[in-house]
Formats: sequence, structure tokens, C-alpha cells
Amino acid sequence: MGKQIFLIASGFVAFFSFPKNVQAAELLDTVSDTLKNSTGTNSDTIQLFVLLTLLSLGSAFLVLTTSFTRIVVVLSFTRSSLGTQQNPPNIVLTGLAIFLTFFIMKPVYNQVIDEAVTPYLNDEISLEEAIDIGEDPLKDFMSRQTRDKDIQLFLDISGEKQPQDLEDLSMTVLVPAFAISELRTAFSIGFLIFIPFLVIDMVVASILMSMGMFMLSPVMISLPFKLLLFVLVDGWYLVVESLVQGFQ
Repeated sequence: MGKQIFLIASGFVAFFSFPKNVQAAELLDTVSDTLKNSTGTNSDTIQLFVLLTLLSLGSAFLVLTTSFTRIVVVLSFTRSSLGTQQNPPNIVLTGLAIFLTFFIMKPVYNQVIDEAVTPYLNDEISLEEAIDIGEDPLKDFMSRQTRDKDIQLFLDISGEKQPQDLEDLSMTVLVPAFAISELRTAFSIGFLIFIPFLVIDMVVASILMSMGMFMLSPVMISLPFKLLLFVLVDGWYLVVESLVQGFQ
């Protein structure tokens, strides 16, 4: 089973490494060969299928269980408040969000590797034990950023009972609760970012109206002033610093 897992993981990596026109074929060939050469039981085949499904959903899981959601939403709000349309481009904001997420989540993942991944690779614990141990640091991180109200909402939706301890809280409840808490926090930060630039827009619009320049776009006139203000206060530094400190 360990060899099968390795082959499936290798196929998943190959999916993102090879050109688009051969990605699917390479991955399917790897999975097909693994299943043909497997001498295990039907249970092993089912486990392989589940593993492949989890790998395909891995990106969504990483987004919903890390600080990425809050960071990328706040950066998008920052761009929108400036009114610069597609500048900075989406790829720049996404790349910056990925790096910030890495720095914020590094202590959590180091703990997961030390306590769960390394012992499992050394055959000191089983896969089930590794998953249980690896969940604890993630649960601790997410619970500190999640409102009790949001957790209770998804407990009611799922029909689960209120757990006595954080370790007993299922990921199916904690992950969506963490996601909407992060969205709420990101929108709150976005509101605060919008205020000073909204004031500039209102002042410029009022001045243009008083001068009778109704045909001149206030957005076009206010954009240089908003950019100047953002540069003078070192806006990107402040935004990034506040995002990182918000998770500490």
C-alpha cells in the first residue's frame, strides 16, 4: 500500500509538471499501472481511489484551511479601493498571497511534519494516527481565528453535538466555519481600507461639481491623489504587516 501511495502521489506531481496536453494521460497511466500491479485487496483499491480524490481536492483544502483566503481577499479590496482596475495583476496578488501564507503557516506545518509526517514515514505510527495527530495543529490554528457563532452554525447544519474539547470537533464543521470567519474578517479590513480613498473620491467629486465640470470623471482625477496617498503612507507595507500580525 505504501508503494501505491507513492505512485499516486508521483502521478499527482506529474500532473502539474508536464505540459497540458499530456497531463491527464500521464496521471491516468500511472494510476492504471498501479492498479494493475496491485496485489492487495479491494480495500486497497478503495483507499487508492479515496487518496486520488483527496489529491484532486488538495488545492481547495489548502485554501480553506490556511490564511490564504483572508490575504487574497484583502489584497483584492486594496486594488479595488485604489481604482487601478487590473493593476497589480491577479498573478501578482496571488503570488504575494501564496508567499505570505507560507510564512504564516510555516510554524503550523513544521509541527505537522515533526509530529505526524516524519513518524509516519519512519513507520513509527500508522496512517490513521498520522492524520489524527496532523489535524491537531491545523485545528488549533483555525479555531483561534474562528468565531464560536460560526462553529455553532455549522454544528446546527450538520446536526452534530457540541464537542467537549477542540480535538473532538470535526474538520467538516471547523473548515467551513473558519472560511466564513476569514471572509468576515477580510471584508471588515476591506471596509477600513476603502474609507480614506472614498473620502478622496467624494472631495474630488464635490470640487468638480462646484466648478461645473460635470462631464469630467471624478475617478480619473482622484486616481493620482489616491496613488500618491498610498505611496506616501507606504500602503503595501502597512497592509502586509497588518495581515501577518493579525494571525499572530
